[in-house]
Amino acid sequence: MSKAQWQEEYSSMVKTADEAVKTIKSGQRVFVGTGCAQPEELVKALVNRGTELVDTEIVHLLTLGHAPYADEKLTKNFRVNSFFIAKNVRDIIQEGLGDYTPIFLSDIPRLFSSGQLPIDVALVQVTPPDDKGMCSLGISVDIVKSAIANSQFVIAQVNPQMPRTNGESSISIYDLDVLVPSDQPLIEVEMNEPTAEAEKIGEYVAALVEDGSTIEFGIGEIPQAVVPFLKDKKHLGIHTEMFTDAIIDLVESGAVDGSRKSIDKGKVVASFCMGTRRLYEYINENEQFQFHPTEYVNDPFIIGSGYKQVAINVALEVDLTGQVCADSLGKRFYSGIGGQVDFNRGAARSEGGKCIIALPSTAKNGTVSRIKAILDDGAGVVTTRGDVQYVVTEYGVAYLHGKSVQERAIALISIAHPKFRAELTREAVAARYLRPDHAAIEGKIVVGPKDYNTVHIMDDGTMLSFRAMHPTDEPRLTDLIHALSKETMYYRFMHQMKTVERKEIQNFVYINHRTDVAIVATLPEAHGDEIVAIGRYYLDQSTNKAELAFVVRDEWQNKGIGSALFKHLSLIAIRNGIAGFTAEVLRENIAMQSVINKSEFDVTSKPSGNVYSFNIKF
Repeated sequence: MSKAQWQEEYSSMVKTADEAVKTIKSGQRVFVGTGCAQPEELVKALVNRGTELVDTEIVHLLTLGHAPYADEKLTKNFRVNSFFIAKNVRDIIQEGLGDYTPIFLSDIPRLFSSGQLPIDVALVQVTPPDDKGMCSLGISVDIVKSAIANSQFVIAQVNPQMPRTNGESSISIYDLDVLVPSDQPLIEVEMNEPTAEAEKIGEYVAALVEDGSTIEFGIGEIPQAVVPFLKDKKHLGIHTEMFTDAIIDLVESGAVDGSRKSIDKGKVVASFCMGTRRLYEYINENEQFQFHPTEYVNDPFIIGSGYKQVAINVALEVDLTGQVCADSLGKRFYSGIGGQVDFNRGAARSEGGKCIIALPSTAKNGTVSRIKAILDDGAGVVTTRGDVQYVVTEYGVAYLHGKSVQERAIALISIAHPKFRAELTREAVAARYLRPDHAAIEGKIVVGPKDYNTVHIMDDGTMLSFRAMHPTDEPRLTDLIHALSKETMYYRFMHQMKTVERKEIQNFVYINHRTDVAIVATLPEAHGDEIVAIGRYYLDQSTNKAELAFVVRDEWQNKGIGSALFKHLSLIAIRNGIAGFTAEVLRENIAMQSVINKSEFDVTSKPSGNVYSFNIKF
């Protein structure tokens, strides 16, 4: 239907923006549409008559246009109440002159429909009506559809530049009370190029996403930085509260087909989007994209019924017990709860699902750690320590679900910025998150290089992962030691031992990965990696040779693991400029002697009592 046709057919409803907002009275609650669909012309007209109004409450989710009502001079006229704090209202709220309502995004429609937060007037933006009198909410369905349904009076900015989207985005023109024609470009948001930190985090997060997963991208730079690393995945699906221009390249890469989704198969599902004209044109009448209200998209039970739902969200800080602060900087409210909890809890219920919280390791130009022993005074917990699963920084991934506080503390310290790890260890001991004997590891929590990692395929087809010893391996190493036979213990430590002291185990785990290198062979298990073998060398800097030692779990011996570890450690040592290995081996330890003698290097040995002293030159 052309502009002239619809304006003629519904002429009794058509008004100018200034005429339309005259219906708003003092003391009323006015809802403003979301994101890039914010009806700026209506907002401007409302503020123009602001001095005529008193105590008018403005409620909204995230808005990205101008917010002239959020002005200190107009606080007697307009009261801001935001469900998610964007930059345009942050100052007024942090000054205490506006308000923030912390609430799960999925709960907001119920807030409207129950009458707990009744809406007097809704200011929204829609497409022109089609031949059947149906308008589309376009790029923002989210809580807008509920606000319209529960508002006493609806003023719609009718814009032909709003894309017409599929899904549950349509609304009858008779659900609107006033139509304000407005042909103007939508608000555009261009994502900045991700920082090096964000790219690294994106790479780590993408590594957690399996083929066939359904993904939710939270708001912010980091979730969008994940996208380029997903292009080689297969059969991905999208069920997310929002997306940006980045979705276009991901869809066109062929990685997204939605074929493994258990609901809305083949469709990209969202409640709103924000981006540039390129995105708006791409989704216009695009049947692959479906926009649904928040009460559907963010329903944890619907999310949980999906297959391998992965929730990717961000945080401002995380404490060593796993509490996630995402909406405040200390006592200053900064953003909002949004859909983080909805999607985390939904993904946790999903078959094969994963909840991921991502954040840079530092703030304020590297002067402040975002991994905290204790959250800042006043910081709000959005995701509880019981809900958290994965936490990711540019230094790696910490898996916390089902872990003790001690295990969580070590895992999180290991992905904190290296310059803060010693301080965090000291604070964790003081807070009793770590045992007092962990004071000895202060400054020793170091993560091994990724290039130490490889895989080894055994003759029977079993695949073992070889990786650097990790600070979180202390419990796994303890399990390994307890599982060793007396004979294996004797061969490794060269004297009879009933047990290994905790301090000795810590000496195995907390190493520098330069002069002291330990490689573990692991087998994936449901409860986490199981260590089946360890190969280690200790460098004597006076000779530039390293002492070599191995231990292999009894049931995994004589399967070639020792030889594979020896070869891998040799490559690492040569790369690090080490001249060779030395080893002290008991006469009875034929297996270890065989591993060394069969190597490709220049090997000499000298007996002394019941021990052979080996010298291996590279």
